[in-house]
Amino acid sequence: MKTMETSRRTFLMACGAGLGAWSLTDLLAHGELPGAHALAVLHCEPDPERALIPVLSWDTEGGGRWRTNLLRKAAGVRLRVRSDGQWREGVDLPVAAAATQRGIRYRLKVSPQATLLWEVAAAQDRLSMSFSVEGPASFAPGEIELALPFDPMVTPETVLPSRWNEDGSVQAPLIISAPDFGQMLLNVAPAAEMKGRLQGSRDKHTVDLYLGLPRLDSGHAYTLTLTPVFLPPPQGLQDEGLWWLARRGWFNAFQPSAPWGEQNRAFSAPAGILANNVISDPCSMSLAFYADQMMWTPSVQGISIADLVRRSIEFWLEKRTRRNGEVVGYWDYGNFLDANAGPVIAAWDYVEATGDLDWLEKEIEPLEFVADFLAHRDQDGDGLVECTQSGNFNTLFEPDRSCIWMDAVNHGHKDAYANALAYRAWRCLAELESKLHRADQHARYAGLADSLKAGYWRALYNPATGWVADWRSEDGTLHDYASPFVNGLAIGYGLVPAEEGGRIVDRIWAKIRAAGFNRFDLGIPPNLVPIRKADYLRTYWQPEPPSAAGMGFPQREDGSDSFQRYENGGITGAQTLPFLMASYVVGRDGPADQVLRQMLARQQGGGFQNGEQNAAGKGIDWTTWDGKPCGYEGYLADVYSFLMAVPLRESAMRQRFLRPLTGVPAA
Repeated sequence: MKTMETSRRTFLMACGAGLGAWSLTDLLAHGELPGAHALAVLHCEPDPERALIPVLSWDTEGGGRWRTNLLRKAAGVRLRVRSDGQWREGVDLPVAAAATQRGIRYRLKVSPQATLLWEVAAAQDRLSMSFSVEGPASFAPGEIELALPFDPMVTPETVLPSRWNEDGSVQAPLIISAPDFGQMLLNVAPAAEMKGRLQGSRDKHTVDLYLGLPRLDSGHAYTLTLTPVFLPPPQGLQDEGLWWLARRGWFNAFQPSAPWGEQNRAFSAPAGILANNVISDPCSMSLAFYADQMMWTPSVQGISIADLVRRSIEFWLEKRTRRNGEVVGYWDYGNFLDANAGPVIAAWDYVEATGDLDWLEKEIEPLEFVADFLAHRDQDGDGLVECTQSGNFNTLFEPDRSCIWMDAVNHGHKDAYANALAYRAWRCLAELESKLHRADQHARYAGLADSLKAGYWRALYNPATGWVADWRSEDGTLHDYASPFVNGLAIGYGLVPAEEGGRIVDRIWAKIRAAGFNRFDLGIPPNLVPIRKADYLRTYWQPEPPSAAGMGFPQREDGSDSFQRYENGGITGAQTLPFLMASYVVGRDGPADQVLRQMLARQQGGGFQNGEQNAAGKGIDWTTWDGKPCGYEGYLADVYSFLMAVPLRESAMRQRFLRPLTGVPAA
């Protein structure tokens, strides 16, 4: 026993090697860029007596994240053996544990004829686990599973596999993504087909990865390895120093769902669709955020985020599009106009990243179908897309939602954000039609976009404030809440006269200063004045629920009592990017860079998430102006779209991104 304890201490020291290494921030401060593996640390604590790893963590970017266990309490990485149709837990089998030079070896007595050997070995930045069998027994593929019980309340771990299969299983090699901790590539040697499955529970806050080992017998042995993943900068990026600061959070935008809930009900999620987080909702309105970020993300060891985007587009087109062409927003909620724009924009991103014209040929008609739904919503022929919601005061009541991503605010009728997304979607589709040499269809969608642009400024500019209002309601009223994200999209997408863009950005920056906001590490508030009670989501019951104030529900008519909470002026990184991009477009780089650098510093500390919460007022996916949580997800993948400001601050990168909107032909 003494020998075991001594070896275990040696093992843990090896796993935690590099504790004295400088952090990434330290290196950058001294003008140095780290080598690929210089900062990564993996930490592993195997049980000295039971076949179990109760502690596993890592930090691939430097710092001390590895000190926090990624596994659930009272659980651990373990083996499961299937025999006679039943699963037996490896921790319940007779075991002999012995220390090795780099770790530990477990000998599990599976049956009188078979002993399963599981050897765990670690170095500073990697882990290997070898499996073999002694005796005449043979285990078919999948009869022995390695189970990894992750804790999404620490961070929502998910997987990015080389392939999602039709049955929802995943194919190795795969990346285990632990947001803010880093990504580990899981491989099997010698090469063999190995499937796994991801399971989750939103109610229980659990994520489990089960890996079915390949055939094991006396002639077949395998080793699984975990090695750190490092993304190179996007091709063409000039400021690589900013990239190293952004890289820790870059993969955080990609959260394919574990299947959770009853799959025949709207409140559930299937396997492998990009979602708010691994055990939260897929939302079509958010799909373009992830796809835009994918465009700058290279494949890693043959694992492509583009494939995940394609799978998600197909899900919304094939399984969540109604007979009239309307795409569901989330659950069974309709009437979101950005829900229809999302898959079209994402399709442009996918084709831009991959050049996959065969896929485009197959999906072009479904894409036209959902784009035409937007065209049919031009109810008065002015070129703008009119929402189903009137946008009039006192018309948004639970359980209804608004017409856009900002679903608790009464956006409706002629909505600035919805029309900006529709405009981009039509421009993107027009370019896709050109790639297939469909001249008539190209002309149709380009014409729709031209008509929308012609009417946008006239309908939505507010001369009283000097910027674009949030929406014009059916009764003709302009609803204007000084929204940087709305004006950011309008300027970035070229929907305002060129000479006005800089003036609007300057006015918005002045309004930010006048409002007294200076916590730029949090991002930029989506609106700078309170949302009136008549324009915030209302409930039919009285009094309001206890969580109402925390989630932005006003009681005062002017909305001031709940201002700076949730969608009533609270802050989310998800809607910070548009105004940063607009600032770069009009040459206001200085203030935009100030915000970006402060947000990147906060991201290095993991400040944009506090794990999967799913509880009103507890999630830090939204914060008050002084940084207190006022969201509910805890982790919202959309938040990390602000990281795209790193490439989009550079003119050449921005020109590529905005190419469909500018009419500049592809190179």
